[in-house]
Amino acid sequence: MVREHEMPVIVGVGEWRDRPESLVEGLEPIDLMANAARRAEADAGARLLAAVDSVDVVNLVSWRYRDPAGLLAARLGIAPTRAEYGPVGGESPVRYLHEAALRIAAGQSAVALICGAEAQYTADKAARQGIELPWTPFAHDAPAPVRARTFAHPLAVQLGCANPVTVYPFYETASAAHWGQTPAEAQRESGVLWSRYAEAAAHNPYAWLGTRRTPEEILTPSPGNRRIAWPYNKLMVANPMVNLGAALIVTSLAAALRAGVPQERMVHIRGGAHANEPRDYLARDHYWESHAQNAVLQACSGLVDAPFDALELYSCFPCVPKMARRTLGLDDDVQPTVTGGLTFFGAPLNDYMTHAACAMVRRLRERPAEATGLLYGQGEFVTKHHGLVLARRPMPAGGLADVGSVQARADARRGPVPPIETAPEGPARLEAFTILYGADGSVQHGVAMVRTASGARTLAKVLAEDAATLAALTSESRSPVDRDGTLRPGDEGHSVWSAA
Repeated sequence: MVREHEMPVIVGVGEWRDRPESLVEGLEPIDLMANAARRAEADAGARLLAAVDSVDVVNLVSWRYRDPAGLLAARLGIAPTRAEYGPVGGESPVRYLHEAALRIAAGQSAVALICGAEAQYTADKAARQGIELPWTPFAHDAPAPVRARTFAHPLAVQLGCANPVTVYPFYETASAAHWGQTPAEAQRESGVLWSRYAEAAAHNPYAWLGTRRTPEEILTPSPGNRRIAWPYNKLMVANPMVNLGAALIVTSLAAALRAGVPQERMVHIRGGAHANEPRDYLARDHYWESHAQNAVLQACSGLVDAPFDALELYSCFPCVPKMARRTLGLDDDVQPTVTGGLTFFGAPLNDYMTHAACAMVRRLRERPAEATGLLYGQGEFVTKHHGLVLARRPMPAGGLADVGSVQARADARRGPVPPIETAPEGPARLEAFTILYGADGSVQHGVAMVRTASGARTLAKVLAEDAATLAALTSESRSPVDRDGTLRPGDEGHSVWSAA
């Protein structure tokens, strides 16, 4: 029989949004975290911070500290035996929550704190205006966050497709073609889905942009909603220019009861699953699904007996929840978020899912005792996937019904991966694509992912002056995926592709 000290529960959630009247009054990330942690303690209705034995700090980008976890502990006046600062990844808050639950179930921890924050809005504006912020001195000697160009294929870096907004379009265009959608139908699905995220953000008091948006507003380019990378406008991508902090307190059921946490505040962690895709996105078999995502979501679904009552499907770009919806077998009218999404709630870089966990806990507390919720986070370029099931009640047998790594399941489904050629010539068929736009809305160039006659894969430039090929790529009535074309040598060591 599972004992109470082995049953992990979330007992406190806290968030902090900072909109300073002047930049110098803006809170730095460590203070946003500390404020959120104190709110989480107050939310639990019990004095728990002093008992924290484990701290995880989500990797942050807007400011650099030598020891963020140690600095946070000092701010809070606590002395945890374990204090860790994690790597980059949008899935990482879900992972930290899962790992905290595992440590509690194993008797290695009793009270855990998970925190994250970004102050990119203040930091970016201050840098542009030459304003020195009165924050903890920037730690120039601390390790910088890992940049994608350090692990992306050199060809992707050269063609400008080594950042999220220029990589996810490959999944967007390939998946829509695979599902038999016209480009107009695919965009309509994205617009409707994104309007549901905006609706949730409008009801979230911590959202950065709590404004309802219609599908038409989201899909129509305008001065405030410019094209960024086909098929994405500004209102379809993550918004990192926010000042937000969040915190979660996880304890054993025994510790919660000893501290006097009311039963109605507790949300049980049932278990979760995780898996990865190859880190170099060109080393994948295709782009209309993610085997790792599928394996994780299917494993999490196996932990419940009925459909989830609440969902948080990661939403950096529309293709991610669109693929997840299909894997989970959800209707197209599903509400995919309890938080508001990385566009409208805001995207504090790696920390969005900490806020999502806070929102999920609040939602489940309002629901009947049988209610369950799914937290699904994703990192890098459809690369790292982690799901976690929360519930008002524990599993019937109690404890943590953990699945853990489903990497073997994902790998078993993976097909052959084509070799990469840098500058091939001759006939080539389009596999996926995007078009990159400048700040003024003009086309910089397109990028075509194509397969050669020999079956090799390459990325090739589509020239801004190639109006015929660009017209084929941007057709609303017919997907250009699988269209034939020709590769010829370019001037910069890569190929140029033109549609036939």
